[in-house]
Amino acid sequence: MCLPYSSRLLRTLHLTNCWHATSGGIATFYRALLKTAEGAGHEIRLVVPGERDAVEPVGCSGKIYYLRSPLAPFNSRYRIIYPPQFLAPGGRLQKILLSERPHIVEVCDKYTLNYLGPLLRRRLLRGLDFRPVVVGLTCERMDDNVRAYIGAGPGWRAFCAQYMKWLYFPFFDCHIANSEYTADELRDASRARGLSRHIEIFVRPMGVDLHYFSPSRKSAAARQLLLRRCGGGDESVLLIYSGRLVPEKNLPLLFEVFARLAGSGGRDYRLLIAGDGIERPRWESFCASHVPGRVAFLGHLQDPGELAGHLANADAFVHPNHREPFGIAPLEAMASGLPLVAPDRGGVSTYAHSENAWTAAPDPESFVSAIHALLDDADETARRARNALHMAAEFRWEKVAAGFLDLYAELHRLAMAEGTEVGSPRDESAIALSASRGFSKSA
Repeated sequence: MCLPYSSRLLRTLHLTNCWHATSGGIATFYRALLKTAEGAGHEIRLVVPGERDAVEPVGCSGKIYYLRSPLAPFNSRYRIIYPPQFLAPGGRLQKILLSERPHIVEVCDKYTLNYLGPLLRRRLLRGLDFRPVVVGLTCERMDDNVRAYIGAGPGWRAFCAQYMKWLYFPFFDCHIANSEYTADELRDASRARGLSRHIEIFVRPMGVDLHYFSPSRKSAAARQLLLRRCGGGDESVLLIYSGRLVPEKNLPLLFEVFARLAGSGGRDYRLLIAGDGIERPRWESFCASHVPGRVAFLGHLQDPGELAGHLANADAFVHPNHREPFGIAPLEAMASGLPLVAPDRGGVSTYAHSENAWTAAPDPESFVSAIHALLDDADETARRARNALHMAAEFRWEKVAAGFLDLYAELHRLAMAEGTEVGSPRDESAIALSASRGFSKSA
């Protein structure tokens, strides 16, 4: 039974542009957060771009607001909420904020929604009569995005550093990052900015759904079906990649590694690609030319149970991105009992290391060697897979999402300790959070 609205303990509103029908980890996180908040005395409101204005109820305590928004310039599968949509006094976003009156507003975006932060903190939106705690959620690095879509030269690196220093980091009361790797960019901005007020950075990881991803889905019949999809037989080695097919995922490494394996003349290698994105045509063409008949592109798998079944019945998961912010897909592979080959750096190192995965330098030779080593030593591979299961259990969504809810509650408690309530004026330094006043920065 749903509790009455007045009995809710905390109300948080979250905004992101990283949302569409086949979007990745950020959408997975917010879905898990909505699910965990159900029955926990926590109201969650999510605001995302959409083709049209709409509202999607989620259980008793959740709601997703879709704001009609234009297509993104660099990836047309996404849409973007631009500042005019929250600057207008009678605009829909201001109406949502005024009707929901959240204790905390969290922004997961570095390019357009971040400008809402200082407007809320400085009470510059005349249509709003309250001041929430304003949190920046970092789930990817700006310098990595710019490198993937625009350029990697020193001028662009300098641009990202200055942008983070002036137009992102100081706009929030505090920050949450999904890994030490993404938090490092925030720390660099903090040191460069030299703010008079303290802005805390908290590290909280993403998670995995152990209800779906489990070795229990292993099945000889299911494996045979997968092998037939990519033209393999009983003796074939079945590799799999799951993730978006976009520039930032370092896909050239994945397909170069597979081409080398397929052309080595030893084992019969096959590859499954579970995912979709703007680079799919490029890599379908590459595979047709270089490894014909050996790669099956499955597209986006809407049903997590279907993806979980594929992971449990492959021989290894190959994850090429050495700049991964966190990496939910490799963690799902580990939870499925599937040996993981991944870079030895980036956000994946939050949970993957030489005792539970096959980590390597992000170059074709190192990845090929790691895959050979994995296949040549069944006992060691089984040992690392067992360790991986234990590691994945520590990142189950129930625990991870509950940790986020606890952090939001603590941020609100600290704001109340400053004598500030939702709806009352406050000085911008009222939420000078520090680890010594409540809780640790890292998970």
